[in-house]
Amino acid sequence: MLKRTFDILMVLIAMFLLIIPILLVSIAVKLTSKGPVLYWSDRVGIHNNIFSMPKFRSMKIDTPEIASHLLVDPKSVLTPVGDFIRKTSLDELPQLWCIIKGDMSFVGPRPALFNQGDLIELRTSKGVHYHTPGLTGWAQVNGRDELPIPRKVELDVEYIARKSFLFDMKIIYLTFLRVIKSNGVSH
Repeated sequence: MLKRTFDILMVLIAMFLLIIPILLVSIAVKLTSKGPVLYWSDRVGIHNNIFSMPKFRSMKIDTPEIASHLLVDPKSVLTPVGDFIRKTSLDELPQLWCIIKGDMSFVGPRPALFNQGDLIELRTSKGVHYHTPGLTGWAQVNGRDELPIPRKVELDVEYIARKSFLFDMKIIYLTFLRVIKSNGVSH
């Protein structure tokens, strides 16, 4: 209950502080590429339930719905502002909506794409699926896109074992540092 209260309070503060960047990114996406401003992807949440997660669209509308590291040339499918909003993690801001809805928390294992069977299977075998996914997580601050799936799951399990308010605050702080430096964003 304390974590949920913290999430709602943080969303309200974040939305107040980030309303201008949210509006500017929305305008930039709309003016520089065809298609909707938001991209909704099916993600795996708590108990392996599927939910729709929004992101600012950073890729062209005909891009296959697979993990970006599996694309042959991820840079070739980016919109004109896609590289910038991905490196700065501005594409993630619409996920505040998922926190309000309760599909996500600020901190937890990042939600897998619905078709990442290997990740979903390994997380399920380790009990990670019993926890609410997060906007950021222990794996994100320890490598993000650069981590192989077994290492991501190890870090998810470590997060669950160490989960506490102070550990969440540490992860939020480290996330802020990684975003400022664009660490761990490979495309």
